Amino acid sequence: MESGNTEKTAEEKIAGFLKFGSRLGLERMSVLMKKLGDPQNDFDVIHIAGTNGKGSCARYLYETLVEAGYRTGIYTSPYLEKFNERIELDREPISDRELDECTDTVLEKVREMVDEGCDSPTEFEVVTAVCFLYFSRKRCEIAVLEVGLGGRGDSTNIVRSPLVSVITSISYDHMDVLGDTIPEIASEKAGIIKAGCPVVVSTEREDALKVFRDIAEEKKAPLYDARTLASVTVRDMTPDGSVFGFSVKSQDFFFDDIRISMGGRHQIMNAAEALTAVTVLRHRLDIPDAAVREGFRRAVQPGRFEVMYRPDGKGRPWVMIDGAHNSDGAEKLKEAVKEFFPGKRVLTVCGILADKDVESILDNFCSFTGDFIVTEPDNERKSRAYDLARAVHERGKLVYEIPSPDDAAALAMSIGRGYDLVLFAGSLYLIGHIRTLLREHYLRAGNICFDKADKEDSFSFGIAEEGDD
Repeated sequence: MESGNTEKTAEEKIAGFLKFGSRLGLERMSVLMKKLGDPQNDFDVIHIAGTNGKGSCARYLYETLVEAGYRTGIYTSPYLEKFNERIELDREPISDRELDECTDTVLEKVREMVDEGCDSPTEFEVVTAVCFLYFSRKRCEIAVLEVGLGGRGDSTNIVRSPLVSVITSISYDHMDVLGDTIPEIASEKAGIIKAGCPVVVSTEREDALKVFRDIAEEKKAPLYDARTLASVTVRDMTPDGSVFGFSVKSQDFFFDDIRISMGGRHQIMNAAEALTAVTVLRHRLDIPDAAVREGFRRAVQPGRFEVMYRPDGKGRPWVMIDGAHNSDGAEKLKEAVKEFFPGKRVLTVCGILADKDVESILDNFCSFTGDFIVTEPDNERKSRAYDLARAVHERGKLVYEIPSPDDAAALAMSIGRGYDLVLFAGSLYLIGHIRTLLREHYLRAGNICFDKADKEDSFSFGIAEEGDD
């Protein structure tokens, strides 16, 4: 009888650590890193924390540094479609082979830890260790690290002296871990501020800003407030990008027309904070203007107000996806939809995790949507489609209850021609699956969405290249 290959993949091996949950603190990470030879000290770091916007900010800086010629890595979470997306070097995700090799090395040291009586690391700590080991082996020069949760006790905070720390927006999320008030949450995020290392912040909340200023002063870390220092003049905005002028007070750093390929006014603010960080980095790194322009143009954060299908003038709607998985993200999405699709018919397909502020998220979604399809992310923490449907119905909206994401997408893509925008929004666990489904089925060449009779028509989708009509 033939026996199949039962060898587990790296992702499956790492998933075995999910049973240890999410536990903040650097004790386990310190032991594991020491056993691995402290690979996190082999490259420079840009460290980014915040409630929303940190992924986009990381992308802007990463693409710019790659363009400037630095061997640059980026570590983000969660992934949307493939686990390897979390660890990338010079625009290439870690290969399956290298992921397997680094994972096996890390797990060997984990076994040593446990045998010696140490607590087992968590899943995120194992992935972070794999990332650091990979970057070290590949001779990475600069790593852009996105915090997983909080800042102070996050496993990425094992790094010692970042080139710059960046803290993006602050709002209520993960309150069971980070605290019930904005100052408490800000204090956890500010844990990435290191003695003498510059920090760039961007928040409208004065109570959060006060926390950042106090901690930066205590640690003698120069603080740069992007909202105070930067001047932004918007030239043009579309759903898939913007052009704006940018300058920093008292600095010889300005651009008349920075082009970004991520839509929404909030992305202009994310870009402005990243540009402020570039001014700080220029004190130590050679970053030409051309690298800044091209890096910011190339930067794309999949699943964040991402255009999947652009209308071709034949009555088909826009198709977009957005991982608005918390209240602040939902509010940003609301603002973007109202700005680009005022008074238009919007069909929203949503799925939300039950441990999020579901009521606030739905309030934001209902402000721009009349019709809903509610579904369920593939995650044990999901809100039931029935519960979401009831909540949406109580808000006076038309709603279809379709628990299966595949069936929800099929319905949306069959009735979507009656709308101006078909929007998939909510949990990133849902958005990643939908993104794959749209690209591999509904938006695949030769399979035009909404109208199979038109399958020979040409169409475009995704981020527009400069000069596209």
